[in-house]
Amino acid sequence: MQHSTLPQDLFRELDLDPGRDLAGTFGTQSGWLTSPTTPRLEIENPTTGACIATLATTHPDHYERLLQESQATFEAWRLTPAPKRGQAIRLIGEALRQHQDRLGSLISLETGKIKVEGDGEVQEMIDMADFAVGQSRMLYGLSLPSERPDHRMLEQWHPLGIVGIATAFNFPVAVFAWNAFLALICGDVTVWKPSPKAALSAIAVQKIMSRVLEANGFPQVSSLFITGDHALAERFYADPRIGLLSFTGSTAIGTRVAEIVARRLGRALLELGGNNAILVDESADLDLAVPAIVFGAVGTAGQRCTTTRRLIVEASIAEALIDRLIRAYREVRIGDPLDPQTLMGPLIDQAAVRQYEAAIRDLRARGAKILHGGRVLDRPGHFVEPTMVRAEPDWPLIQVETFAPILYILTYQDFDQALALHNAVPQGLSSAIFTRQLAHAEAFLSARGSDCGIANVNIGTSGAEIGGAFGGEKATGGGRESGSDAWKNYMRRQTNTINYGCGLPLAQGIRFEIPTEKSTGR
Repeated sequence: MQHSTLPQDLFRELDLDPGRDLAGTFGTQSGWLTSPTTPRLEIENPTTGACIATLATTHPDHYERLLQESQATFEAWRLTPAPKRGQAIRLIGEALRQHQDRLGSLISLETGKIKVEGDGEVQEMIDMADFAVGQSRMLYGLSLPSERPDHRMLEQWHPLGIVGIATAFNFPVAVFAWNAFLALICGDVTVWKPSPKAALSAIAVQKIMSRVLEANGFPQVSSLFITGDHALAERFYADPRIGLLSFTGSTAIGTRVAEIVARRLGRALLELGGNNAILVDESADLDLAVPAIVFGAVGTAGQRCTTTRRLIVEASIAEALIDRLIRAYREVRIGDPLDPQTLMGPLIDQAAVRQYEAAIRDLRARGAKILHGGRVLDRPGHFVEPTMVRAEPDWPLIQVETFAPILYILTYQDFDQALALHNAVPQGLSSAIFTRQLAHAEAFLSARGSDCGIANVNIGTSGAEIGGAFGGEKATGGGRESGSDAWKNYMRRQTNTINYGCGLPLAQGIRFEIPTEKSTGR
């Protein structure tokens, strides 16, 4: 059996000595910075509760230095041809391939994700790098017809500036790549504020990137700062030099971020809470549905924004499905995420455990029927049981995102009722239906169906591919990251009109004539 220990070779290669304070600040020109006066941040292993490493958090003066350096770096980087910017990302992707196994282990060690999920997160970064390299040659504009004779119109895209990226602990590096790799090929520079709960993985990725850029003659185009200081975080969100602020986190904090950015008329890209449901109708293939439900509800210990939190089942098949799910849940091995037999690791910290306990107390107070789980495990670390509950649609707890492996099961009689139950929550991120009926599948994807940004048929709510735009509606924030045309978020649109004639006709046929002396040319 493997145990949660440090990937020592990666630590040696990247100079991540856990025996000393690690620098938590990186500037595009000054490199790694540390301050003797800032608070130290202890990175905890959620599997054991032990401290992995200690970081020196960012001093406010160093934050200002990062922003000034980023502005100066952007002035040059935006003039670098986009395909050449793409080559920098290609080289970063190759380095991530070389480090995938060890970096995946570090992510699992720091966040409690099982090893295959840690490796998968690095693979997502690699896939995003490949996508961005191709996109670097496809930053397309448009040619538009003009209503005026001898005129031509076009639309083009220019780099935006500094892109600020605030990421959450549950995907400590992949979401950064969604944003950063696109922003960098667009000609922007990035400033990254990772979650202090998963800062070690961020430092490792920043070190890999900075070494690749330096070795290949590229400027350092990505900065990093780590802080647990709310005042410094809000200074970051309010900074007018941040051309776009991409924030991933809870709806509560995201609402505050949106208000701060809006006050300066800034751009915000918000990826917030999910309260995702799977519909299962009477025709569904349960051999497909059961593993999708279990992975959706249990994967990352229920700490994904795309976690399946609600299961809406046609009443006639509910008991049969529940029986199969209970048997499947009993086979979920809980333990060390680096053990290849483990299917669910710990929650991120004790605060997450308390949130789980509060939800279970609320359910018991309502007389809820807990079908499986409901206990905190008596062992080191932050382990809980994956939980299934027969629920009622009017329970307030169903309206919120409890970041834990709790699945609420609801039943319905007719399909319109199922759609209404599905859409009756504030969030709108991911959704899925399992059905063999074409009418139900098409209705779920129609305007009267799922109100989420992601709607799937016969696959679960979790595990989106990078080729599609990722994001949700309503309280999820409305942002879109990763694939499709999400690259446009990181650029500014410019409409151009060129007059190559000798006259000056106005749009809409407006005539505005003043006596002028006609010049004569020779």
